[in-house]
Amino acid sequence: MHHHTTPEEDRAGLPEPRLVLTRSGFGAAEPLFSADLRASADLAQAREAVAAHASRLWTEAARDGADDRPLYWARLVLSARLRSWRPDFAVSDADRADLLHLLETGSRGIADLDFPPGDRWVRVVVTGFDPFRLDEDPACSNPSGAAALDLNGWTFPVGGRTAVVRTAVFPVRWADFDAGLVEEALAEQHRRADAVVTLSRGRPGRFDLEVWNGVWRGGGEDNLRVSRTGRAPVPGPGVPEWTLSSLPHERILAAAREDPYPVVVNTEVAEAAPDGRGVVVRPDGPTEGSAARRGGGGDYLSNEIAYRNTLLRERAGRRIAAGHVHLPKVASPRENAEVLAQVRRIVAAVAADAAEPREEAGRG
Repeated sequence: MHHHTTPEEDRAGLPEPRLVLTRSGFGAAEPLFSADLRASADLAQAREAVAAHASRLWTEAARDGADDRPLYWARLVLSARLRSWRPDFAVSDADRADLLHLLETGSRGIADLDFPPGDRWVRVVVTGFDPFRLDEDPACSNPSGAAALDLNGWTFPVGGRTAVVRTAVFPVRWADFDAGLVEEALAEQHRRADAVVTLSRGRPGRFDLEVWNGVWRGGGEDNLRVSRTGRAPVPGPGVPEWTLSSLPHERILAAAREDPYPVVVNTEVAEAAPDGRGVVVRPDGPTEGSAARRGGGGDYLSNEIAYRNTLLRERAGRRIAAGHVHLPKVASPRENAEVLAQVRRIVAAVAADAAEPREEAGRG
């Protein structure tokens, strides 16, 4: 069976991505990875090599901080290499899919979402996204991915305890969401973390706290040039039309008073018109029994991660802070610095709120 590279992997050969890889030093990942794959005598050794290289990509990108592009393009170069790898031993399609999944979870921080045990920690998960719309702008960054790299491993004192932040970066691909990647990464976090904040790139000039999230996918094209329309295929019974943020909106607004970008608590949604034709925009949230068409964060993957994350919180039955923040869209990665500083203040406000004692649902 011939394994073709994906449209996403193919873009890594464009001049802009190659320049990013060369300048950052992340171009060195591929020859090292290839050598270790060639040296693998069996599947177990190949798994070890993939896990080690994936982990190294994530660690080095998180250490370097504010540019998300070297990690993104290096991962794609490695996944293309893994797809075309022809060892002397048999590798089934399932084995190869498993290796690709190891590469994804290891290089996205998803394999590293673990926290120290004990009560003195306030555990905060923050997620971002890969760059997207790369056919329009192959050199673009996603400030939410940059924020995830910037924040990973951050610890700071809060209310007599210590906040510790762990982060992950999600793909802009419907198929990964179809396959349950969000639940794989975050379901366990909802059993033990104190806050799970998803971030994405939003509107120019402002931050948005997205209050309502909808189950509807509006057909946007992803990084594989695939589009999806319809209700998100969320597992389990009782999949609601709408979910609600539980981020401490007032506290975030208070913390942002001096900040360069305005922060908007966005309650707007769009629901299907009662006669089934077109949509009705509701500035203050959905009406009872309505069918979702757009959440505050729209009908694309950022709305969907917000939806899946807040649904996980509802299902876990814990009163933790979970919700979505849209970051300002900036013209170039050089403008990320001011955005990232403000994201830190938002995350600090969430942690301060989470550090305050509260009754667990069902116990009070």
